Amino acid sequence: MKKALIVWGGWGGHEPKQCTDIVAPILQAKGFAVEVSDTLDAYLDADKMQSLSLVVPVWTMGTITRDQERGLLAAVKRGVGIAGWHGGMGDSFRNNTEYQFMVGGQWVSHPDGVTDYEVNISDHEDEVTRGIPDFKMHSEQYYMHVDPSNKVLATTVFHSPNHPWIQGTVMPVVWKRMWGQGRVFYSSLGHVAKDFDVPEALEIQVRGMMWAAR
Repeated sequence: MKKALIVWGGWGGHEPKQCTDIVAPILQAKGFAVEVSDTLDAYLDADKMQSLSLVVPVWTMGTITRDQERGLLAAVKRGVGIAGWHGGMGDSFRNNTEYQFMVGGQWVSHPDGVTDYEVNISDHEDEVTRGIPDFKMHSEQYYMHVDPSNKVLATTVFHSPNHPWIQGTVMPVVWKRMWGQGRVFYSSLGHVAKDFDVPEALEIQVRGMMWAAR
């Protein structure tokens, strides 16, 4: 049986526990043995980490020790998949550039806070986004610094009345990439648990986790 580790914590405003409670039973229904941890020390057990198929990080901001970070990055580099969303993966450890290098991006702003925006599918052939139409969100529209080597699957366009200099900017929302032998999936959707009531947002996340898992 495939094993998945969900590690949640950090800033509570992103509802890490509530989001974990959505994702864990889905993974179980997909045939994973799921372990849930609320400590980054979960990354320290090298043998356990190497036995995993998938890591799902749900940890906004906070700090990670060098050994904890090394444990996570080494596991992914050796083939363990990682898949996450929003600040739980894309704004986890602001001082850890090697972690950000692995993710493929880092949050820098949500210029208009919670707002209405559209997610545009840019790759209609990929298994993560195939058959999913463009859809609308009422949530934080993430402005991110992103790695140009990402395979971008969905984007959004900024129409910010408060920041006219970014008018028309096309920003990646969903991407996939490799880190060594490990598959990396990220979606900037999922500010709070209610965001996953949008069926397209949830389906993309579920498919992304399935793609990333080895």
